[in-house]
Amino acid sequence: MATAFKVEEHVVYPMHGVGKIADIATKLVLGKKKKYYVVDLINSKMTAFLPVDQADKIGLRHIIQKKDVQKVLKLLKEEYVEVDEDWKIRYQNNMLKVKSGSIQSVAEVTRNLYKRARDKELSIMERKLYELAYSLVINEVALAKGVDLEEASSLISDILSK
Repeated sequence: MATAFKVEEHVVYPMHGVGKIADIATKLVLGKKKKYYVVDLINSKMTAFLPVDQADKIGLRHIIQKKDVQKVLKLLKEEYVEVDEDWKIRYQNNMLKVKSGSIQSVAEVTRNLYKRARDKELSIMERKLYELAYSLVINEVALAKGVDLEEASSLISDILSK
């Protein structure tokens, strides 16, 4: 059973972040009528057209509930265990976690790369991945808690820096 989303509802589009369903439009593509979620992405000011029948496969999901924010914050507080692997393998593994769209996986990548950067310099690609993961986490936490991005960013930065 596919997850249904409504107009004006906030959603998470993996790798792209938080967005709002602006419309559910029917478009003619390759001679076939197809329904699309029109998602205005908050971070990038872009609009994505996501096929309704592919939403689950794409990983489109609801924003976490306010009560679930504590689980994310707890995960960010957990100790990071250094993984001694080639940075390319580590990067690929972290990228897969971010692509999964799971807030827990994205928070884990944020925590691990933040703590790794304190001890060792991150490669440029890892730095960009950290920035993406951090942005994805603060956007979702801000919406779930009903606070602005600055407050969510401060909360998460404070947790990571301890």
